[in-house]
Amino acid sequence: MFNLFKQKPATDCLAGLRCDMHSHLIPGIDDGSRDMDMSLRLITGLRDLGYRKLITTPHSNGDYFPNTPEIIRSGLAAVQAAVKERQIDIEIDAAAEYLLDERFSNTLDSGQPLLTFRRNWVLVEFSFVVPAMNAMETLFSLQMKGYQPVLAHPERYLYFGAERGWYDRLKEAGCLFQLNLLSLKGHYGKLAHQLAGYLIKKRYVDLLGTDLHHENHLRLLAGSPVIHDTVAKLLDSGMIRNVEL
Repeated sequence: MFNLFKQKPATDCLAGLRCDMHSHLIPGIDDGSRDMDMSLRLITGLRDLGYRKLITTPHSNGDYFPNTPEIIRSGLAAVQAAVKERQIDIEIDAAAEYLLDERFSNTLDSGQPLLTFRRNWVLVEFSFVVPAMNAMETLFSLQMKGYQPVLAHPERYLYFGAERGWYDRLKEAGCLFQLNLLSLKGHYGKLAHQLAGYLIKKRYVDLLGTDLHHENHLRLLAGSPVIHDTVAKLLDSGMIRNVEL
């Protein structure tokens, strides 16, 4: 196996987080890992960055990746077996990254259980193109069902840049925010980088996630002192809750 960190070792640079709660490591079910070999390389790389637990979160949406809990659990079992066979010292579990679409609303209304982490936390995402219709109502319904909504990468919804009051309303409604680590170095563009800084200044960031899809993400995480230094400062601030997972 080639060494992803040959040029710039970064062993344990994210160890303070202990747990990553946003990634795409189950092979072949979304736009993340293509096959089991790739999954094992990504998992080994995250272990080398210092993580001791991974909660991988395949996409679940009606248009492209209609993953059910059964599909995700089956994929997780295969990954866990492969990790055990390779003797990779890391704990791995799974939840889902739910798009707030019609399929999600129907699932919620039907009472079907969602895949959660930390007992009742649910990772949700909005469309990147247009503001989510009835977002506040859906999040309220989620809470009424006993779930804690966690909004994935709020800094990447660029339409919030023109109306940042959305962040205040979501926070007031009890939503937790998960920031992507790669936003800290501008990987998703200038505006996402600016919004990440805004959310940090507002002390609105609760969780940090890799949103790992492929090996280039891993290289960027390993080779960025900006990310490593910012993570250390955020952990010192007491805002970040990854260690609770």
